[in-house]
Amino acid sequence: MTQHHQATPAARPLTDADVPTAVDTLARAFADYPFTRHVIAADGHQERIRRFQELCLTVVGMAYGRVWVADEARAVAVWTTPERDPAPALAEIGSVLGELAGDRAAAFESAERVIAPHRPAEPVWFLNTVGVAPEAWGRGLGGAVLAPGVAAAARAGCPAFLETSSERNVRFYQRLGFTVTAEVPLPDGGPTTWCLRREPDAAPAAGH
Repeated sequence: MTQHHQATPAARPLTDADVPTAVDTLARAFADYPFTRHVIAADGHQERIRRFQELCLTVVGMAYGRVWVADEARAVAVWTTPERDPAPALAEIGSVLGELAGDRAAAFESAERVIAPHRPAEPVWFLNTVGVAPEAWGRGLGGAVLAPGVAAAARAGCPAFLETSSERNVRFYQRLGFTVTAEVPLPDGGPTTWCLRREPDAAPAAGH
């Protein structure tokens, strides 16, 4: 809580006009994230991250899921839902992901291999990616941009699921009603990655 508290902007569905800013937000939010540092080559890392997040947003989220933004797309949340199977999109971008991983491709594959068994087999709302632009941190935008997806999953009677490689994020998601279901140390010196799940009847998400 800040002394001079401003109202947190409400989230709204992404529009085509938001895409450039949303990609920029995600690229900057993930500039130094432990998981992507581990699985995406250091050479031209920022450009690789930008392309990776652009694929998550446009090819996966916009085509097969739901995307919300807040504060002029300085906060973005990308979900896939059980209504449409994103497998075709994931297959389509598979070869590009290998390219983006570069000399970290083996680390990417081993990370996927150890996390996969902890992913739910039943229909869930899956948080594909979420980010807040660094200059907008600390204003409650993360909670605001996640709230519509969390609420929609609950209304649909579906669990919500996500993975994070930041311990600080774990505490943030727990405040939103998520529970840790697995704590997975990634092979090859990778970061610990947590799987979290929120049941549809979990306690309502806190404001922030």
